[in-house]
Amino acid sequence: MNVGAGRRVVAGLVAGTTTAVVRGLLDGQAPGGTARWTRTNHRGEPVSMLEGPAVAAGLLAGAVVGAPSAPAAWAVGVATGSAAAFGIVDDLAEDTTTRRKGLRGHLGALAHGEVTTGGLKVLGIGAGALVAAALATPRPSGAHGQGPAAGARAAWLGDVLASGALIATTANLLNLLDLRPGRALKASAALAAPLVVAGGSAGAGAGAAAAALGAGAAALDQDLDEADMLGDGGANALGAALGTAVVLAAPRRVRLTVLSAVLALTVASEKISFTRVIERTPVLRDVDAWGRRPVASPRG
Repeated sequence: MNVGAGRRVVAGLVAGTTTAVVRGLLDGQAPGGTARWTRTNHRGEPVSMLEGPAVAAGLLAGAVVGAPSAPAAWAVGVATGSAAAFGIVDDLAEDTTTRRKGLRGHLGALAHGEVTTGGLKVLGIGAGALVAAALATPRPSGAHGQGPAAGARAAWLGDVLASGALIATTANLLNLLDLRPGRALKASAALAAPLVVAGGSAGAGAGAAAAALGAGAAALDQDLDEADMLGDGGANALGAALGTAVVLAAPRRVRLTVLSAVLALTVASEKISFTRVIERTPVLRDVDAWGRRPVASPRG
């Protein structure tokens, strides 16, 4: 086994183990008590959001271990940490009496001077994504000790803005999918697997992708059993880690293609229901239902 493959294996194992350990510890030591982290799911049953911080912790531990360089580790750490922190704030402090839905709702509130927890999350994740993109994007170097030319600096800034948008929108997209048990975790695995398999050609992003697979695998059983859910904290963190993995792994053309696809899905989510589309598409419906309890089946 070469060094890169070994690093990916270790990243996945560390992420999975950390997720499981932290989730177990939170059962008895949840900040503010377990009731604060309990919500009602689509069945009307209680479900815990403690999966979110556990997955975020696993992602951070695994991604840092799997990073081949300090800039890569910092990039994944900043993106994942900021997404988890602002997502958890929205989970716990959201004013449900004036709840805004979607990016349009949050941005509309900000435009009118109303700072909601959702709007704060948009700003916080966006800022963290830009910092992570700057850390992940190599800076241009000048010739013979001189500074980089203006064109090179502009190109670097353009790359940072596009990569930051990719990280932030991927964080949001995973959160949009966290509406049914296992759905966001399955989607994250589908995004992460190609980067892990690509290995060396995926470069620095493979470690973060392996961490996403490991953390997701550790959380999947409880998620499918509808005892746990990612919440904004876990889903945003997972999406941010995967977005950063793509930024670290892919050339500019691929990054822009992925960004275009994620933006298209985000815009579409304002008009259509992903759940309805999945239910009307046989293949997607079967994958989405895999491992989940039948509709009429009680828990456990």
